Amino acid sequence: MKQWIIAAALGVSFQLMAAPPVSYGVEEDVFHPVRAENGMVASVDATATQVGVDILKRGGNAVDAAVAVGFALAVTHPQAGNLGGGGFMLLRTAAGKTTAIDFREMAPARASRDMFLDAQGNADSKKSLTSHLASGTPGTVAGFALALEKYGTLTLNQVITPAIRLARDGIIVNDALADDLKQYGSEVLPQHANSRAIFWKNGQPLTKGDRLVQKNLAKSLEMIAELGPDAFYKGAIAKQIAFEMEENGGLIDMIDLANYKAVERAPVSGSYRGYQVYAMPPPSSGGIHIVQILNILENVDLAKYGFGSANAMALVAEAEKYAYADRSQYLGDPEFVKVPWRALTSKAYAKSIAQQIDIDKAKPSTQIKPGNLAPYESEQTTHFSVVDKDGNAVAVTYTLNTTFGSGIVAGNSGILLNNQMDDFSAKPGTPNVYGLVGGEANAVAPRKRPLSSMSPTIVVKEGKTWLVTGSPGGSRIITTVLQMVLNTVDFGMNVAEASSAPRFHHQWLPDELRVEKGFSPDTLKLLRQKGYKVSVQPAMGSTQSIMIAPDGKLFGASDPRTQGSLSAGY
Repeated sequence: MKQWIIAAALGVSFQLMAAPPVSYGVEEDVFHPVRAENGMVASVDATATQVGVDILKRGGNAVDAAVAVGFALAVTHPQAGNLGGGGFMLLRTAAGKTTAIDFREMAPARASRDMFLDAQGNADSKKSLTSHLASGTPGTVAGFALALEKYGTLTLNQVITPAIRLARDGIIVNDALADDLKQYGSEVLPQHANSRAIFWKNGQPLTKGDRLVQKNLAKSLEMIAELGPDAFYKGAIAKQIAFEMEENGGLIDMIDLANYKAVERAPVSGSYRGYQVYAMPPPSSGGIHIVQILNILENVDLAKYGFGSANAMALVAEAEKYAYADRSQYLGDPEFVKVPWRALTSKAYAKSIAQQIDIDKAKPSTQIKPGNLAPYESEQTTHFSVVDKDGNAVAVTYTLNTTFGSGIVAGNSGILLNNQMDDFSAKPGTPNVYGLVGGEANAVAPRKRPLSSMSPTIVVKEGKTWLVTGSPGGSRIITTVLQMVLNTVDFGMNVAEASSAPRFHHQWLPDELRVEKGFSPDTLKLLRQKGYKVSVQPAMGSTQSIMIAPDGKLFGASDPRTQGSLSAGY
């Protein structure tokens, strides 16, 4: 037993745990980021990235560019970019104000606690993933409009115009879209005539080189550009969505749409080795648990062990187990449940967890339960990042949930609908599509927002924005974003190296350490000797990140795991 190693580390001030400084473009760097001086956009799609850069060049700020990118991705990346889904935006102004905009979907007013159970009382994933019941009231349009109104400088018409053109004139299907249409779209899109008419040709999914024209989506975008969000929530688009639901047993109606509101919230924040970390609050679980895991790890010297070492990976994995156990019980929509965020992000609580970690022996997940917080409490997704010349920064993660969402296009709107209702706990203790176990705090309820792992994150160094990052990946979003922070802060990687480094993940249940290929066989052997069930599985995440050097120069990196990703600036 080597618990004394952790306990001893607890007595060391974290200032002594000096991490190697991040390098900015030196000869030793293995991967090099994209460089710019006036503005940077990183997204999963090259066309959408260029839309954002063009907005910045025209004098728009980071919020203007981010909203333009978001609308463009609804056209160019229909796997996850959306008007019919929802998500989160984290933004930090040049003056230092950091705020969060929650445009997560909401359960319809007619939603009920057991709506996704079958006759035997078991969770029915078909109902929560591919039926008309699977969709929550969309939030993307409301969220983008709110952000633009409060923090942008351009009009809705100006930032939507590029997306309208792309939808009307068409885009050339790239490798990423072609592959996803074949692999994932074939399961859901052909079942619905409206979807098949857009993404299918001659009985087959569109392939690389085909032109994807979305004239109905262009018309919807034109209405939003002219009439604002009311076109979506009260006008012609709302009628299309409500009629689609009424005709097919769905629950979203005109009242649900008219009553939807995006919400501005205070971000979760914490400190880590002298850096300030800002992330999304509930109904995202990401911010709380990124801060919680960092608090635990601040008690040990990861840099001493080195990236990819069995000891460093074991320490991170054990911290992740405790955080995901807490997630299963305490996290939900803050309008419905009291989330004990002060306790979960408490340094003292983190220290109590760190003292239980044995660096030489993995603790079985069956022995880890949600923590007793009383002593500490007083009371297919896509991501893109934008930084402008003045230092305003925006991180957005939004989604339809699984690839192409429910696969249902609402009437003649051209808009794919989400299947976010699966993010609720259909039955407490039963895993969702991502294997996440939830409890009563995340049970289905009318007008409730489902719990999410989306984690747009901004790291501040010495009072200045330093890292803007985020990722898709379902349950693995939290650990992917966490590793971007650890790779840069603890292991001194530049943003491109941090994005390219192999990743690993533990979410408590199932009790499995998932790793990408790229780690040393010797490391994996040592981890197995420590008691981990190591499983090499497909790549995790698709980070889109920007780092700001002390002199203001911008360094962007799009994840090499995703085809078509692009960071660009000027």
